[in-house]
Amino acid sequence: PAFDLVVNDVKPNAGPVAVPTIGPAVNDVTLDKVADGVFFIHGASHHSVAIEMRDHIVLFETPLGDGRTNAAIKAAKEAIPNKPIRFATTTHHHFDHSGGLRAAAAEGATLLVHETARGYFEQVFNNPHTLTPDSLSRSGRQAKFETVGDMRVLTDGNRVVEIHVLKNNQHADGFLIGYLPQEKILIVADAFSPRAPITGRPASLNPVTRNLWDNVSRLGLTVETVLPIHGRLAKVDELKLEAGAQ
Repeated sequence: PAFDLVVNDVKPNAGPVAVPTIGPAVNDVTLDKVADGVFFIHGASHHSVAIEMRDHIVLFETPLGDGRTNAAIKAAKEAIPNKPIRFATTTHHHFDHSGGLRAAAAEGATLLVHETARGYFEQVFNNPHTLTPDSLSRSGRQAKFETVGDMRVLTDGNRVVEIHVLKNNQHADGFLIGYLPQEKILIVADAFSPRAPITGRPASLNPVTRNLWDNVSRLGLTVETVLPIHGRLAKVDELKLEAGAQ
C-alpha cells in the first residue's frame, strides 16, 4: 500500500475549480547529442534517449503518454533521418515511465519490457481505447512485445546496447537500465535523478541509489556518463557520491 484515502463527504459542483499552473510544457523537448549517434531528449520532468543503429533507431524510455512520447519520437527521427524506430523500451511499469509505449507501438516499434511485466502490458493493451483514441488505436496496429530477462543485447554489428535488470531494487520489480559499453554511458530512471550538482556524500544514503551502484559494480560496467530519465546529465563521480561509493 502506498496511499490510503478516506472520503467522509462529497458535494458535487460545490464551487469553482482552480487549475494549477504547471512548469514547462510537458510535450516540449530539447535534443542534445552526447556521443556519436546518441541523443539525450530532455525537458520538463521526464527524458528519453535515442540511439542510432545501422538501419534503425532504439528509443530508450517512453514516458508519460502519447503527447510526450510522440514529441520524443519526432525529435529522434529529425536527428536520425530516414531510419525507423525498431525497438522501444521502458525502464519499468510505473505509468509515468511506460505511458508512451502505445505511441511507440503505433510507430511499428517492438516493445521491450521485462519478462515479469509482459502479461500486465498485454492485458492493458488489449483493453479498448475508444473514449479518447490514442496513436495506437488510430493506427490499427497491434503492439508487438519482446522480453528482457537478466540481460538483453541489441547490436547492429558495430554499436552495442545492453539492457540489464537491477536485482533486488526496492523501486520496482523488473527495473531495467541501459548501458552503451563503447560510449561508457549508463541510462537510468528513478534510482538516480541528479538535479543540482552533487559535490559530497549525502548524510543519509538512498537505498535505491546504493543498490543501483551495487548492480553496476556486480555487472562490471565501466561508466563515465549517466543519462538520467529525471534530472540532468551527470558524470559517474556524482553517482558514486550519491551512492556512498566514494
